[in-house]
Amino acid sequence: MGILIIRFEMPYNIWCEGCNNHIGMGVRYNAEKKKIGMYYSTPVYQFRMKCHLCDNHFEIKTDPGNLDYVIVSGARRQENRWDPTENGQIVPETKETQKRLFDDAMFRLEHKTGDLDASKLEKPRLGRLVGRNENVWKDDYEANCTLRRNFRKRRKELEESAINDSLLLARSSLDINLLPESEEDKNMASLLSLRPSRSSEEAQKVNRNKLLHSPALPSSSGLLTSFGGLKKEESLSKSMPLTRNSLGITIKKSKQNENALNCTETKSDGVAKNNEIIGGDELKKDVEVKISNEENTKYEEKDQKIGNGENEEKNPISLSLVGYSSSGESD
Repeated sequence: MGILIIRFEMPYNIWCEGCNNHIGMGVRYNAEKKKIGMYYSTPVYQFRMKCHLCDNHFEIKTDPGNLDYVIVSGARRQENRWDPTENGQIVPETKETQKRLFDDAMFRLEHKTGDLDASKLEKPRLGRLVGRNENVWKDDYEANCTLRRNFRKRRKELEESAINDSLLLARSSLDINLLPESEEDKNMASLLSLRPSRSSEEAQKVNRNKLLHSPALPSSSGLLTSFGGLKKEESLSKSMPLTRNSLGITIKKSKQNENALNCTETKSDGVAKNNEIIGGDELKKDVEVKISNEENTKYEEKDQKIGNGENEEKNPISLSLVGYSSSGESD
């Protein structure tokens, strides 16, 4: 049967039906305990015991649904009912009220407002009760012990703070009085941690750009031998402009055709001067013009020897474009 003998304490006042005597709450009996069912997942137990005043037996079982005990047989419960609000007791909430407080937000707000009003009314009385208890149950010895305990704790904190301040002042060579630190000071100090002026990503980026813009081969100018596609001509021309003197290009002139070269240079509009700053394409064009001018001077010297002055005046430009053959010269 699974019956156990346990020590059972009476949960409330009862009347024995065998002798009609009163049995008060808290009286203990040797009872037989057995399981008689289940309430969901909670077992239901029943207890059987004998009255100590007669031969009557009464049985009591648990009620998990209502959190209570129920008399099955042999006794009846003593009913003592009154209104708790009449004698100033705290009225416990019923299960319906607790369920409504959990489900209904408006009802919970109204109930909370009522509790606040009740607390305001009872606050003066509670203050008087607390003051009376302090006067009646005041313990000078315990109060003195508490005060001295707080003093010892505070003194240790001040000593530790003084030691830390002295170490800090010795390291920093300062002669000032330090204020006690606060949580705000700790937060600010954690935010102001020392960091390098340049992060690792920034340093890596600078080194990469330096390598990409450095010349691949050693050069006197350091501008003509660079990685292809990494430098644009516009950036090169803006950073350091090119001149004939910087590139080491010179044009030789003979004493005989110096005047003729000066004339051709003044007539051509797209030719730049020697000291003028030019780019790569303009330099190539200027060199080609100078070469064509030298060829013109050669043909002009030949024409002067032949003595054909009329053709020179009529067609001075065609000499640089059309080559003379032997038949043309005879004509």
